[in-house]
Amino acid sequence: MAEAVLVDFFGLKFNSQKNSHQALLKTLNAIRYHHAAKAKFLCIICCSNISCERDGAHNHCELEVSNGLSTLLRGFETVSNPSMAASLYTIKQRIDEKNLTSIKVIVPTHRKTLLKAFIDQLFTDVYSFEFEDLQVTSRGDPLKQSTEINMITAQEVEAIQNEIQTYLRSLPALRGELTIITSPLISDIFLHGFTTRTGGISYIPTLSSFNLFSSSKRRDPKVVVEENLRRLGNAVGFNVEKFYRIKTDHANDVWIMGRKEPESYDGITTNQRGVTIAALGADCIPIVFADPVRKSCGVAHAGWRGTLLGVAMATVNAMITEYGCNLEDIIVVLGPSVGPCCFTLPKESAKEFHNLDPECVRLFDSPNPYIDIRKATRILLEQGGILPQNIQDLNQDLDLCTSCHPDKFFSHVRDGLNFGTQIGFISIRE
Repeated sequence: MAEAVLVDFFGLKFNSQKNSHQALLKTLNAIRYHHAAKAKFLCIICCSNISCERDGAHNHCELEVSNGLSTLLRGFETVSNPSMAASLYTIKQRIDEKNLTSIKVIVPTHRKTLLKAFIDQLFTDVYSFEFEDLQVTSRGDPLKQSTEINMITAQEVEAIQNEIQTYLRSLPALRGELTIITSPLISDIFLHGFTTRTGGISYIPTLSSFNLFSSSKRRDPKVVVEENLRRLGNAVGFNVEKFYRIKTDHANDVWIMGRKEPESYDGITTNQRGVTIAALGADCIPIVFADPVRKSCGVAHAGWRGTLLGVAMATVNAMITEYGCNLEDIIVVLGPSVGPCCFTLPKESAKEFHNLDPECVRLFDSPNPYIDIRKATRILLEQGGILPQNIQDLNQDLDLCTSCHPDKFFSHVRDGLNFGTQIGFISIRE
């Protein structure tokens, strides 16, 4: 049984006869009878008003015109907006507030394909949809329906995408202004930074507001993440069409840009101007690398597994091999991550950090010791030949624990599976 039921009246034409309202009343009454007992959200989608036809002239006929209909509508929430993008996004917010996932859409046959196209853009695989034909009949034929449209053209898909993008661009930033942390160690020939959680449009509490990663397991759709990224690109000055994120596998593979892209990798290096590369982080460390001499850069994603596998030095070594970088020229900046105050591992896994350096582990004799992945990363970088003074892992809020600072950062440890993602990014100025 659906948890949410949406009834699509968007753009439908009704005649102004009394039997039109009676037919509508009968339809809504049947919907409420079948779903009200179990559905937690009953909603009518309509334009700013429903248009009517009388003697061939178009007038406006409000839903509340009938007292009986007005009474029945009390069981439904009405979402009325001038655009379908605005209506569906508003409805998605209500569905997410109630933490619902199973949705039935009752829609006129001729609008089903169109509505599915909007839903594909605005919802992820977290949600399940079923569709039912909307039936409203009377002697006056109040509902003007066409036959079902089974195909949608590329131009129509583009128009839907443009409508959604235009609406999302109009939304205000949430939780404050966009804030980017930078390092004084990195030369001005690079654009770089580490994002925080403020200044975006993601509204779900654990994703609010500057979430920069979408997946089938999260409620933030790709279009919302793309709008957040667009705002970042505008603020920093990089081209979002030349933006590349790592494809995390919690390992140590590195993609050298220009070569064949692997299926997954936790590091990227490049010497191409105007290309922005980024590492994800939400407790794991987003690491940025820069060589101002050879004008090359890199990023890496270091969780506890990647740290032990040496992903940081794997990225350094790729820069040395591919671009002729020297160890003494490479700057490494560790972005915000979970601290040893909040991150634990089973003792068997903690032993590997203890073997690296006992200072990487707190309460080693406990069943779940506390681990300092930042200290371990610095140790491995110094052992690999990076100069200690060329590593920044403190100051500028870089060393704040992501789990301890919910006002600034996303955290998997703190927020669970539906967590948001911040990034560390870098590019060589054009």
